[in-house]
Amino acid sequence: MKVEFMNETKSKTYEYEYEEYEDGNKSAKTVIEDILGDPEFQELTEVVIGDWGEAWDEDCQAIIDGIVERAECFSHIERLFIGDMDYESCEVSWIMQGNYSQLWAAMPQLKALTIKGSTDLELGTVSHENLEELTIICGGLPENVLMSIQEAHLPNLKKLLLYLGIEDYGFDGDPDRIRTFLDKSDFPKLHYLGLTDSEIQDEIAEVVLDSKYIGQIRTLDLSMGSLTDKGAQMILDNISSYPNIEVLDVHYHYMSSEMVRKLEDLNQHCIAVDASEQNEPYISSIDGEAYYTAMLTE
Repeated sequence: MKVEFMNETKSKTYEYEYEEYEDGNKSAKTVIEDILGDPEFQELTEVVIGDWGEAWDEDCQAIIDGIVERAECFSHIERLFIGDMDYESCEVSWIMQGNYSQLWAAMPQLKALTIKGSTDLELGTVSHENLEELTIICGGLPENVLMSIQEAHLPNLKKLLLYLGIEDYGFDGDPDRIRTFLDKSDFPKLHYLGLTDSEIQDEIAEVVLDSKYIGQIRTLDLSMGSLTDKGAQMILDNISSYPNIEVLDVHYHYMSSEMVRKLEDLNQHCIAVDASEQNEPYISSIDGEAYYTAMLTE
């Protein structure tokens, strides 16, 4: 387990090594008792939960339920991350998540929630007065999760970062569905909007640029997807109309070097641009078709 200090946040990661869960003594069912038994726990403001053991086969419901049942013990925790593991522990699309519907009322002090994995993920009816950041990292964002966020009551949400992912790993939306999501959701304090990791990133860019949030956000994150010169040109054509935007993140992309230079020129207009990680499409040797992939899928 590791402890990290980030500004005023004191964070600790709780996870099991392979040997710990392989002998059958450790699992998702023992995570909460181990956290509560940690003498450093009371000093923390953030809890990060990593590999609970065979996360591709055992979900994290026992962890979520344990937090809810012992909510008074977690009343000092302002930031929570469940599922922080790399592919060597479990591929993101294999991580078995859980139902968070009871967590919202149990942790009214929570300011930031990060969830990694979308298999069996349910958010339920989302209503929280104090949550400022919501991040979901996955290879494919399901319709039911998107709907829960669309209907959410989150009056203080400042940062929303969603990995949309691809159809093969759970994303069952399209540009029209994302347009509806942006039209019907209501986040009056949102200043960071990230709709990332998409295989239709050009279309997502067009929808975001036409949304009600484009005039209020300070950070526009369209990174980690299949953004090409087509989507980048739409950004160039529109971004000067929105002096509120201070940061543009489009790292991991398929733009030409010329387009990258054009976007980076926005740095001269007080917009911090990250256009790193330029990629080339895969060209099929069979039919010559170009394939553009998102960064995080399986």
